[in-house]
Amino acid sequence: MGSSAQLRRLKPLYQLVVNNILTIVAVPLAAAVLLKAAELGPEEILARARALRPAHMLLAGFLPAVATVLYLTLRPRAVYLVDYACFRTNPNCRVPFATFLEHSRVWPGFDERSVRFMTRLLERSGLGEETCLPYAQHYIPPSRDLESSRAEAELVIFSAIDDLLAKTGVSPQDIDILVVNCSLFAPTPSFADMVMRRYGLRGDVRSVHLAGMGCSAGLISVELARNLLQVAPRGARALVVSTETITPNYYMGKERAMLLPNCLFRMGGAAALLSTDGAGARFRLARVVRTLRGASDAAYRCVYQEEDERGNVGINLSKDLMSIAGDALKANITAMGPLVLPASEQLLFALSFIARKVLNDRVKPYIPDFRTAFEHFCIHAGGRAVIDELQRSLTLSDEQVEASRMTLHRFGNTSSSSLWYELAYIEAKGRMRRGDRVWMIGFGSGFKCNSAAWECIRPAANADDGPWANCIHRYPVHIPDVLKH
Repeated sequence: MGSSAQLRRLKPLYQLVVNNILTIVAVPLAAAVLLKAAELGPEEILARARALRPAHMLLAGFLPAVATVLYLTLRPRAVYLVDYACFRTNPNCRVPFATFLEHSRVWPGFDERSVRFMTRLLERSGLGEETCLPYAQHYIPPSRDLESSRAEAELVIFSAIDDLLAKTGVSPQDIDILVVNCSLFAPTPSFADMVMRRYGLRGDVRSVHLAGMGCSAGLISVELARNLLQVAPRGARALVVSTETITPNYYMGKERAMLLPNCLFRMGGAAALLSTDGAGARFRLARVVRTLRGASDAAYRCVYQEEDERGNVGINLSKDLMSIAGDALKANITAMGPLVLPASEQLLFALSFIARKVLNDRVKPYIPDFRTAFEHFCIHAGGRAVIDELQRSLTLSDEQVEASRMTLHRFGNTSSSSLWYELAYIEAKGRMRRGDRVWMIGFGSGFKCNSAAWECIRPAANADDGPWANCIHRYPVHIPDVLKH
């Protein structure tokens, strides 16, 4: 215990030295150069400069200039988050546990065994009493028709976009790119067409509807919008919309592995405006890293839409889901680490890796401290187990996963939009500062682990105007131990 405590005390000094090694080396070198220049005197320096050949002088000035021009021309354009908005749920869509279970008991498709199972799931889920389901799910039996599904999608998407346009003051005619993602409901015409019709977007808008990409599709949409902005005119704007339509996907059977989504998924959505023009922007997109494990049969089928033996369609969640998610996370942070971690953490990780190779894995692997790279963490609120696993793997504090736990409690699993609700929570709490770095981590079917790094340019001027406006004063709430274990 004594040696480990001593090492912890020495770590800040180690980080200070390694992270500033260039400065530590450059300052003595610069001092030596200045001392040598003072020793020679100005006349000697001018005489030596005149002795250089013209070709050498030209190369000394021309090559750095050419390299600078090439770098500025070929480097990717910076992409900024102008602002974002989340769908604000209506109190009349609220589904307390008692209501949810009462409806389940009345519906003849569920037997008592299924109801007891869902009761246990809800008690341990981490969800609160204010999560919301669409209007069609309040009927007995729940309505799953196409018209009700479209009505839910329009309510969520249009509400989020209306709020975003009002916040930014951007006209729909100024939008150049449109990316919409919804995994399990892909009607014709598409959601992108629906948005274009509602807001009268220009005919030359580049529009895409992503389907089937799971809960991590929000970050895939961000990456796609970023890539499209690279080839669009400078200053172009991209509208990204993320949601999941609950209405047509409520499982009406008795298979336990397919009942879990009924208890976790709730209605929600978000809209974000990206641009290569940083004027008035609130965040800068630093990195996007995607990891796909679909080549493995187990990973491919761990979140799988299928029919049960009675023909009821639902999402089957494998018992190996958390193990597969852990493997995907390791692959993702292995790719993300070198891009964001300071030199001190990268050196420790490299030394640990070499030691394990030399000593045949007898040395405990070093887990990089991502708290040195980010001030805030937005972990997909996919469920209590997901948040627990990432908190353990990344050695995060309770406060650092607070946004994820509280988002799950207040809104449930809103699929790809949950990360934006978490970012809104951090801002509503007044914790975001200029220069703060945010790590968004999402998981999805396939199996995928995607992450994005943002840097705050300008905190929200009015953090009270968002999905947490009416309830942030009550959070964080205490989650009883029965919900954590």
